[in-house]
Amino acid sequence: MEGEEGIQQPQLVLAHKLFLLTQNDVDDIEKVRLRDEVFTFILTNDMAPLYETLVANKVLNLDQKALDSIRAKIGDELKKLEDKIADAEENLGESEVREAHLAKSLFYIRIGDKEKALEQLKLTESKTVAVGQKMDLVFYTLQIGFFHMDFDLISKSIDKAKNLFEEGGDWERKNRLKVYEGLFCMSTRNFKKAADLFLDSISTFTTYEIFPYDTFIFYTVLTSIISLDRVSLKQKVVDAPEILTVIGKIPYLSDFMNSLYDCQYRSFFTAFGKYLHYNYLLLSFS
Repeated sequence: MEGEEGIQQPQLVLAHKLFLLTQNDVDDIEKVRLRDEVFTFILTNDMAPLYETLVANKVLNLDQKALDSIRAKIGDELKKLEDKIADAEENLGESEVREAHLAKSLFYIRIGDKEKALEQLKLTESKTVAVGQKMDLVFYTLQIGFFHMDFDLISKSIDKAKNLFEEGGDWERKNRLKVYEGLFCMSTRNFKKAADLFLDSISTFTTYEIFPYDTFIFYTVLTSIISLDRVSLKQKVVDAPEILTVIGKIPYLSDFMNSLYDCQYRSFFTAFGKYLHYNYLLLSFS
């Protein structure tokens, strides 16, 4: 997939902070810090469309001077991108035209303009021949879907990706799609399918753009505990080398899993309480 491997997409980090701002359990003083971080991110990435939405929803206060400055920067950047597309169409080949349109798509994604990003991605797709590159465009669409928690867009994009695989496609992208679908299933409370997809992706995980590997193992363990029978949990999770390598880095998760499997319920509830407290602090102060 096009993009920097190993790094979570900044917009998805931003989405997490926006989620925390909606939670009653997060202290007001921490929300002040989060609002400052969100506003700084918006200014840095010229996210005028998102800023206007957050102001309308009373998440952020309006700074008209900052908004006017962002809009001016967007206008200048769009002019450059459109000039680049025109030059490619007039003087260069199909590949350069496609790359110019993709650059405009990524710009709209960066500034948080959902509708224009989706429209431009469709236009880019019309300039795209290779199945792998079409799959990459679907992944960008999925990231937009997860940012906005648009489950209909996510579901349709997953179906589209599966149809593309009938035309071809490589195993790396297919394995990447399993993690996206697993996250969608987890978000829609289909924990059994989420666990199956996550477990099937442990040895091939490369989907760093949506979350780090530690987070992936955390989701895998939790969905497995909920949905697997005792024998399967032992074989696929408790004794899994990939999980054992990482689980110690996630406070209390090992105690939580092993005490439940060993039927040590007193230890389980102790670990459960510590784990909930730790994750509250992690969500609030990370």
